[in-house]
Amino acid sequence: MPITVGQDTSKTRRTLSVGAQSVAYYSIPAAEAAGLGDFSKLPAALKVVLENMLRFEDGGFTVSVDDIKAFSDWAAKGGKNPREIAYRPARVLMQDFTGVPAVVDLAAMRDGIVALGGDAQQINPLNPVDLVIDHSVMIDEFGNPRAFQMNVDREYERNMERYVFLKWGQKAFNNFRVVPPGTGICHQVNLEYLAQTVWTDTDQAGETVAYPDTLVGTDSHTTMVNGLAVLGWGVGGIEAEAAMLGQPISMLIPEVVGFKLTGAMVEGTTATDLVLKVVEMLRVKGVVGKFVEFYGEGLDHLPLADRATIANMAPEYGATCGFFPIDNETLRYLRQTGRDEDRIALVEAYAKENGFWRGADYAPVYTDTLELDMGTIVPAISGPKRPQDYTPLDKAAQGFFKVVSEYRGEDDSNDAHDMLNEAPAPDTMVDPRKSVKVKGEDYELRDGSVVIASITSCTNTSNPYVMIGAGLVARKARALGLTRKPWVKTSLAPGSQVVSEYLEAAGLQEDLDALGFNLVGYGCTTCIGNSGPIQKELSEAIAEGDLVATSVLSGNRNFEGRISPDVRANYLASPPLVVAYAIAGDMNIDLTNDHLGIDKDGNPVFLKDIWPTNAEIAELVEKTVTREAFMSKYADVFKGDEKWQAVETTDSQTYDWPPQSTYVQNPPYFRGMSAEAGTISDISGAKVLAILGDMVTTDHISPAGSFKETTPAGKYLTERQVAPRDFNSYGSRRGNHEVMMRGTFANIRIRNEMLDGVEGGYTKGPDGAETSIFDASMAYQEAGTPLVIFAGEQYGAGSSRDWAAKGTALLGVKAVIAESFERIHRSNLVGMGVIPFELTGGDTRKSLGLKGDETIAISGLAGDLKPLSEVPCTITYADGTVKVIQLKCRIDTEVEIEYVENGGVLHYVLRNLAKAS
Repeated sequence: MPITVGQDTSKTRRTLSVGAQSVAYYSIPAAEAAGLGDFSKLPAALKVVLENMLRFEDGGFTVSVDDIKAFSDWAAKGGKNPREIAYRPARVLMQDFTGVPAVVDLAAMRDGIVALGGDAQQINPLNPVDLVIDHSVMIDEFGNPRAFQMNVDREYERNMERYVFLKWGQKAFNNFRVVPPGTGICHQVNLEYLAQTVWTDTDQAGETVAYPDTLVGTDSHTTMVNGLAVLGWGVGGIEAEAAMLGQPISMLIPEVVGFKLTGAMVEGTTATDLVLKVVEMLRVKGVVGKFVEFYGEGLDHLPLADRATIANMAPEYGATCGFFPIDNETLRYLRQTGRDEDRIALVEAYAKENGFWRGADYAPVYTDTLELDMGTIVPAISGPKRPQDYTPLDKAAQGFFKVVSEYRGEDDSNDAHDMLNEAPAPDTMVDPRKSVKVKGEDYELRDGSVVIASITSCTNTSNPYVMIGAGLVARKARALGLTRKPWVKTSLAPGSQVVSEYLEAAGLQEDLDALGFNLVGYGCTTCIGNSGPIQKELSEAIAEGDLVATSVLSGNRNFEGRISPDVRANYLASPPLVVAYAIAGDMNIDLTNDHLGIDKDGNPVFLKDIWPTNAEIAELVEKTVTREAFMSKYADVFKGDEKWQAVETTDSQTYDWPPQSTYVQNPPYFRGMSAEAGTISDISGAKVLAILGDMVTTDHISPAGSFKETTPAGKYLTERQVAPRDFNSYGSRRGNHEVMMRGTFANIRIRNEMLDGVEGGYTKGPDGAETSIFDASMAYQEAGTPLVIFAGEQYGAGSSRDWAAKGTALLGVKAVIAESFERIHRSNLVGMGVIPFELTGGDTRKSLGLKGDETIAISGLAGDLKPLSEVPCTITYADGTVKVIQLKCRIDTEVEIEYVENGGVLHYVLRNLAKAS
């Protein structure tokens, strides 16, 4: 389509005409012409950030000319220039687990600003916010045609208080939309409908301006939309709230690692196999806090659904995002998913005019690179407890044998996965595996029995190639007379209603139903711990034998204690492999050599007998995944079903907090807040609340799943006459700080190194006796004693869970001292006024000989603290020995110092708004 470029009066603002459209935009070539630098070799992901600087420098928003020139220096210095910048995303995406506490905070901020003499209407999102209710459906019912409706009914019963509150928020706040339950997963709804790749809005003069679609989200897998060339990543709810209130995100210009893809996928492999290999490679490379951009001729053979699968798992490989530039495949996907033709034309014209297009000559500068030939990918799974525990399928059974051997103490290796290639064959080792007869059934469970097989999660259910593949595996298995093993809880929870549309159109849902993969809901289920209970007799058998039961899911997370309290080993796999493992029913079976079952004629059936060809999959995708299906399913995306429409709420500017609610309570953050900020103080006389190991995730710190009545959270609810069957989950109760602070560090698999051989949320109290972390915290706080946490490497990996920081703060923790931090959790701690510190000089929690009975003092904080300063920490051991070490203060930027001085980012924003009024 012909385009014309006309000049505006500003340095970089230009006009772009595409057909009948005429829009203003901020031109990177114009910035070069104005002498601001050479930006031609910047990666597309970084050009998105540069455009943000141009647009807001023109408007005078805390962006300087030197900030813009820094991007030219970045390229000249080989991809490094960690200058602090103020970045403003176009919009915010939320899901209900993280969104409810965010809306709670906004409601509390309205109360807070009124108390400071301001106007409640000052607290409103300035940028568009979409909240998708996708985390609340739980798999109570499965394996039958009634499962979907029964789970939806139960969802409304459990969550009505939360839904009333969210509907109030939709009415009370500007720029805030809610996508009702039963619609889909937020990332898939974003990819298929909300995202535009190039966004448009009107400026203060009423002129339409085009700019890259960008966002932050309160879910770590917001990165999925990077597959559509939309720059987005997960942040904590605290940071998202600040962003929606107009506060820029303070960040350093990131390094960008280029990941070159070559070749093409071979027969029998899937996008899941590819992404699991990518996760392993990038974890080894080390990309925490960095952008990853994918490039190379391999992208010419990679459908956008596969790109989105890779982008989705950026948190699993540790990167801020995994970005794919705009190209012809981007346009094809936008068209297929029902985007307006004028928008598609604008995306192409804008990308080509402003230097975002990936053509044959695309060759930017990267900080570092690595390369993968997709022709070398083999079928694989990852587990038993980390996404990066990559295992080729032909070694999966052997790998599981090592897991059991380690658990039973028959193997002295520290990491079953790392020792896999050195492991002797199972028949040369003492077999440690146990089995238990299941009461009332004619079968036994043993170590390795697959008790959960779930096609779930945004990662893979958004990809029609693997979903159609799973349906074809079910069809071929059904034709041979195979079905799931009776002890396997099977479920299908797609990321959007479009998936059901094309599975039905292909006739594959009937085949999936026949194997027990009935629709259970549209939303996050097993992947976030909403797997629901397994059969009581199975649970009892697992407990009786202390069995290493397993789950196989098409998700992105398999951290300890996340999927189910009955399951110790969890494996990530492609949807077709999930179906295959449901048929096999046992992780000890080698799917590449052993038979899965016996057909109706008595013949053994192997995986190759039921695995579809790539041509079979592609033919059905082409036939059934249509533009019309997307347009139909998203026509009334905000309307919801009759249940949602029947939810009643009040019209009021501030929320009338129901005192009896156990789901939504007014948090204490802003009560009695003064109009002026405080100062950062040194820490003295602090005690150790917990000493934690490596790779402690936000699931360990703030679990999302179910809990028992014997826990502090369970006792709190029981005292308020809530029956255990109505406890729901920690995730669903994130609007109630009383539940969540009791659930902090309460994961059933967390290990506090202050205690020997103890799992769960326990520590030593002030009297030295073992007690819950919550009870110890309350005793210390009553005595006025500050607390610290010690931890290992990659502390806070995983979900962008703001409650991992909120709970830490409410437990009275003033500092977290770790060997290293994951990006989002570090930011969240700062956002709650908790100071993160890193050990330096080779010190580790082990080398320091910590027992938990030490007293800690950290000085150098009061006065003129600078970002990333090194400060002294004095450790006084129980025997009176004193050791002084240096800590790196991970308050990374000047504005973060202001956040901590204010007690947190929301306090900072609230005080500034109150002053403005």
